[in-house]
Amino acid sequence: MKYTRKDFPEGFLFGAATSSYQIEGHGFGGAGRTHWDDFADTPGNVVRAENGDRACDHYHRFEDDLDLVKDAGFDAYRFSTSWARVLPEGKGTVNEEGLDFYDRLTDAMLERGIKPLATLYHWELPSALADKGGWRNRDTTKYFGEFAEIVMKRIGDRMTSVATINEPWCVAWLSHFLGHHAPGLRDIRATAHAMHHVLLAHGEAISAMRGLGMDNLGAVFNHEWSAPADDSPETLEKAALYDGIYNRWFMGGVFKKEYPANVLEGLEPHMPKGWQDDMDIIGQPVDWAGINYYTRAVIAPDADSPWPGLKAVEGPLPKTFMDWEIFPEGIYNFLKRAAAEYTGDLPLYVTENGMAAPDIITPEGKVEDPHRTDYLNLHLEQVKKACDEGVPVKGYMMWSLLDNYEWALGYEKRFGLVHVDFDTLARTPKESYYGIKDALKD
Repeated sequence: MKYTRKDFPEGFLFGAATSSYQIEGHGFGGAGRTHWDDFADTPGNVVRAENGDRACDHYHRFEDDLDLVKDAGFDAYRFSTSWARVLPEGKGTVNEEGLDFYDRLTDAMLERGIKPLATLYHWELPSALADKGGWRNRDTTKYFGEFAEIVMKRIGDRMTSVATINEPWCVAWLSHFLGHHAPGLRDIRATAHAMHHVLLAHGEAISAMRGLGMDNLGAVFNHEWSAPADDSPETLEKAALYDGIYNRWFMGGVFKKEYPANVLEGLEPHMPKGWQDDMDIIGQPVDWAGINYYTRAVIAPDADSPWPGLKAVEGPLPKTFMDWEIFPEGIYNFLKRAAAEYTGDLPLYVTENGMAAPDIITPEGKVEDPHRTDYLNLHLEQVKKACDEGVPVKGYMMWSLLDNYEWALGYEKRFGLVHVDFDTLARTPKESYYGIKDALKD
């Protein structure tokens, strides 16, 4: 690694991130069915129809996995709780086994000196709520607030920080407009409802946790830099619209109590009735903001499609195994913009950054991934640049600790610092892991 702990401000947190459905194994411990189980069981949705029933079996192996976090020298571990594990029907009767698991997980982190950074929701909506419309249904926001209260009554006293909903763009747009993730819809009205309700759910959860006396509560946004394919006025307008949909809608709601006008032009006819009355709940104060960043999109007009009438086109930069362009400057751009336009002096965290790559397993059993180390170095350089310019960046979480279930792509795309053999479930730290371990030594 090019940088060490000493290159960053005092108290800067380094961590690794995961999510519940991607690693725990949802077939264990009394967890209820989720819309991801339903999506994966539908032919054509997921590579090889793979699901999260077993995943990395983190449910049974979390002690060993947390040893990996500790041994790398990470300060913090960003994990998520599964709504359906705690409330199998999404509401009503609590699954005590689920709460007990997060209790044990929390204590195991603290025993190792690891700061617990919780995210309440990372996409595993209980199927019983999906049956009632899921994120299209306003009632889901109320139930999410109840879930937040239940799980944080149990573990909230030991959390370093809590985020509400991971990557609302994925929850709403990717899943309801593009149809690539559960529930797999392509419906503009469903999208408009989900775009608003996911933020209302964020607000309901913040209110519930404030009611428990909790602080250090935040929101996590995923960002993708929008680059125009050319300099024509029409292309610039479409790139700005993509930026509005992907990046500005969610931060605008939380930090400005407003949605961008260029996006409302297309979505407002489909929005829930009275949506304007919810902005005070959505925009109540938070204590920090998280930014997930991986890539950029090169945007061009698409005259043959209805609103938003744009498309992503092939870009010239090197790409990851996800076919995502490597554009490290984007992480700097977003950190600077967040502080300047949305969050001010609030602490900012890079809550996810990493790359998928076809790792090389040597005859000796080592896992070589120099491409991942290069990617992390390039992005840490940009994070350091933002810090040096006075942006209040307080931490950097690498995605991901483990190779895991990569949603519609199954187990094919590997983001982990630790290799997982999905037949034996053996863990093997990669070369990038050892490089990070050296960099984080005091």
